[in-house]
Order: sequence, then C-alpha cells, then structure tokens
Amino acid sequence: MNAFAGLLERPAAKLLGAGRTDYRSPAGDPGLFGPGSMAWRVHANPIALAVGGVAAVILELAEPRVRTGVWEHSIFRTDPLARMQRTGEATLVTTYGPTRAAEARVAMVTRMHERVSGVTPEGQAYTALDPELMTWVHVTAGWGFLNAFDRYVAPLGAAARDRYYAEGARLGRMFGAPQPPTSEADVEALFDRMRPRLVPHPIVHEFLRIVATTSPLGLVGRALQPLVVEAAIDLTPADIRAKLGLATSPTKLALARGVLGAMARAASAPSVVRDAHARVGRTL
Repeated sequence: MNAFAGLLERPAAKLLGAGRTDYRSPAGDPGLFGPGSMAWRVHANPIALAVGGVAAVILELAEPRVRTGVWEHSIFRTDPLARMQRTGEATLVTTYGPTRAAEARVAMVTRMHERVSGVTPEGQAYTALDPELMTWVHVTAGWGFLNAFDRYVAPLGAAARDRYYAEGARLGRMFGAPQPPTSEADVEALFDRMRPRLVPHPIVHEFLRIVATTSPLGLVGRALQPLVVEAAIDLTPADIRAKLGLATSPTKLALARGVLGAMARAASAPSVVRDAHARVGRTL
C-alpha cells in the first residue's frame, strides 16, 4: 500500500463501514448488484463517491422542489456530518449489502420520504415521493459517481457507462422512480428536460460552504474537502455550472485534479467492499 492509499484506508473504513450491516453474510447472497456489476466497481472508490456525491447534490439543489425538501426536512444544516455519514452508508448498504439489508434500507428511506412535502417559496407544491423528483435524485447520484470515477480513477467506455445505468434502474424503481433511464443517452435526454427547471439559489452556495469545511473522514477529509468541492463544481456540466453562478479556480482545480486523482487511483477498497466479496466467495 503506498502513501496515498494509507492515508485513505482508516478514515474511509470509518465512514464506509459505518452502521450495523453484516456484509459477510449470508454466504452466497449477491445483494442487489453482485460482484460482476459496474456498481461494485465504481462505488468501491471513496474519492469517486465523495466528488460525485457533491456534484449530484449541486444538481439536486438546483431543482426548487428538491432544494426546499432537502433544506427544510433534513438535518443537513444542523448536523451535516451525520447527514453525510448516513448518505454514504446508504450508498454502501444498497450496493454491497446482502439483499435483505439493502431492501430494508430502501424501505427505511422511503418511510422517511413519505413525511416530506410542502410548498416552495415560489409556490410550487412538492412531495419527496414525486416520481419526477425521485427520478432526478436517482439519476444525479449515479451520474455523479460514474463521471467522477471516469475522471479520477479510470476512463470508462460507452458500453460500461450504459451498463452502469441499466443495472442501477432496479434500485431506482425500488426508490420510486417508475421508469429510470437505462443508458447514457436516456440520462442525457433527462438532463435536457430538466435544464430549464434548474435555477440559481443562495442555498447551493451555502451547501458548498458547509461541505468545504465538514468531512466524515476525520483530519484527512477536512484537508481534502475544499479540493472535493472544487472537483465537484468542475464535474458539473459547464452550462449548468454557469447558470448556477459557480466557478472554479484554475490553481485550486489543478491541485484538486492532481491530489484527488493520485489518491483515487491508489485507494484500496474499503472493508465493506472486501467483506461483500468474501460473502460471495471472492477476493479482491
């Protein structure tokens, strides 16, 4: 293990191994995806999850109904660390956990979403279980993880990218997205439909300020967070980035690409990933 991997191993294990899920049993259970899936490959990298996750939330908060629901019905403003840990754990449970644990996590999140509804400051009614909103949240998360992996870990071809979205459709439907995109072309078409609805708002900037100074990965994470934010802004499509009034610093972005790229390529799989492979009789 080189120096970069060593820096990531302990804090990543703390975050991605959080919770009470037993990833090593029952033996042979592939979970919702299985060891040959693109999700098992992409989600194993903590840098891809960090950068992609922030980019996804930028896109989500640009949608007024999602923004209001997140900001008024979650603990992000009061306890961002706990919120980030829960989100990271949910991604890992639904990706690498045994089937029953993954299904239980989806059911728990759905029960929480059932209580989320209201009206935006602009007068738009919303509910968290709105199929359009659930589709947007599902797609932006996958889009963020996939594109961060492509940029910071290893380039992915068109077939691999399509397979990632096709495999993720099952989880999207479980969360309430009735017809989630199953290819990159479908995802791009959804982005085109949503672009007119994405608007700038101070909450987007407040979110990035909070994330830049808060990390569930300890001292290493706090040092990396400003770079993660810079990389996430850069990952956001250029036209949407401009519309939201977001910009990167050439100096900081060059540093982010260099440091995060090196760390991402050197990172070892977290313990939950190794345990999931052991559950199905494989080793990394």
